Amino acid sequence: MIWAGFLFGLLGSFHCVGMCGPIAMALPFGRSNGWRFYAGRLLYNGGRLVTYAALGALAGTFGKSLQMAGLQQFVSILSGLLILFLLVAPATLKGKAGSILGTDKAVAWVRTKLKALFGRENLGALFLVGALNGLLPCGFVYIALAGAISAPGIGGAALYMFLFGLGTFPLMFLVSLSGKFISLKLRSTFNRLVPYVGMALATLFILRGLNLGIPYLSPRIMHTAEHTTEITCCTNPAQAAKN
Repeated sequence: MIWAGFLFGLLGSFHCVGMCGPIAMALPFGRSNGWRFYAGRLLYNGGRLVTYAALGALAGTFGKSLQMAGLQQFVSILSGLLILFLLVAPATLKGKAGSILGTDKAVAWVRTKLKALFGRENLGALFLVGALNGLLPCGFVYIALAGAISAPGIGGAALYMFLFGLGTFPLMFLVSLSGKFISLKLRSTFNRLVPYVGMALATLFILRGLNLGIPYLSPRIMHTAEHTTEITCCTNPAQAAKN
């Protein structure tokens, strides 16, 4: 399930190009061809990955509290339902999310800092641009975080989001080098595929939580007094409970 984050990021990275591509293409050192140009682009994308991992750890903290209460199946189903909600929620509701959650001021602060950092031509500033870029409102990231809730533990959720960022890395790095590699028409085509990728991910989480006994896809989870055992193959349930 952790690798699902990488696949989601990889398949949906064209959405990142449409949303964050302008920032990536406007990074400082744009006219340089030396090592600073490439190092800056790597640091920018590295900053995004660090932020995604930190957000994943926060999502994992919430998920772990539910898992400790013996709600592993519920957490997985909840993740799938959250992803579906984010896919079908009206744009007006998404637009009001900041005011409802009280994050408008925080987002305004992030944007102000981004503007200031663009005026500083040093490599550290590019890393911070990427880190702050990861905090900007993005439905694609929210969908990934909904999946991170059901990852195994805080570290697992952080790794899930890091792999999600790693999946977006190849295309975003290419765009940061030159936006001419990808046409607007191609970006629009792939953006239309993002909801379908999200639906597939949601279905995967929901099936996993339904405890259907399907190897690897929806393994049966056995609860005992001491621990929880996940059966991924044709194991005798009685024997698994003794392990």
